[in-house]
Order: sequence, then structure tokens, then C-alpha cells
Amino acid sequence: MSIDSKLAELGIVLPEPAAPVAAYVPVVVHGGLAHVSGQLPFIDGQLVTGRLGEDVSLEQGTAAARACGLMILAQVKAALGSLDRVERVVKLGAFVNSTGAFTDQPKVANGASELMAEVFGDIGRHARSAVGVPVLPLGAAVEVDAVLAIRGD
Repeated sequence: MSIDSKLAELGIVLPEPAAPVAAYVPVVVHGGLAHVSGQLPFIDGQLVTGRLGEDVSLEQGTAAARACGLMILAQVKAALGSLDRVERVVKLGAFVNSTGAFTDQPKVANGASELMAEVFGDIGRHARSAVGVPVLPLGAAVEVDAVLAIRGD
């Protein structure tokens, strides 16, 4: 089954790939890997902002991480032409805008991690970092980047 068919089966519609907000490109393909720049969470076209442990709930943070994962998929599809070229999701890095007392960054990051497993199955299981940070670009609640192994440069 193609990844597009899997997305349709899951009822997932990828967002329009977001334009970079600074001097970088969304995806760099080199040496059989696609390095995806950090993606911000857009839900219904609105950036999810705020801080976990302050004004963003764990559930909202998890949904924001999933939205970042959807944007990663959209960027990869735009760069590669097809998500069927993904051989393996290698690593995700999740950055969670959170207070010093908030310690559930891994639970927030599960929003993106579980999406990758839903979409890709076993090849969607990956290594990961989930860290708390005091601020993110544009006040975003979460940012997620990725490294994926791909077939054919």
C-alpha cells in the first residue's frame, strides 16, 4: 500500500508545506538522508503558541507535536515527490516550550512519534530527543525536526 493510500485510510490530509521563517531550507537531501528543518505546529491554519506547564495543556502540546509531524510529512513529500521514498524514520528531535517544572516533554513528543508509526508502521519507529526549552520561534509551543533514510537521491 502506498503512503498516500495509508494517509487516506487514516483520514489524514497533509497541510500545505510552510515557508521557512528565516535563512534555511525546509529539507536537505544528502547521502541517502533527508534532514528536515524544525517544523512548527499549525492546527486549522493557526500556529499553536504558549508554554507547557503554564498556558498549554499536555493534550494541546501532544496535538501540537502531531501537527509538527504532519508538517514534516508535507515537507518531505514536497522535497521528494513521494513519501514512498522513505526507507526509515531515523530520528525526531522535539523541542517543547515549557516551564522549568514541566517534565512531560517525552509525552508531548509522542504526538509526532505515534504519527510516524501510524503512517509508516515499523519503519516509522525511530530514535528521539525530547527537550524542554524556555522559548521557541514565533512563541510556538513545540518544534520538531527529523532525519529520514530515503531510497535514491
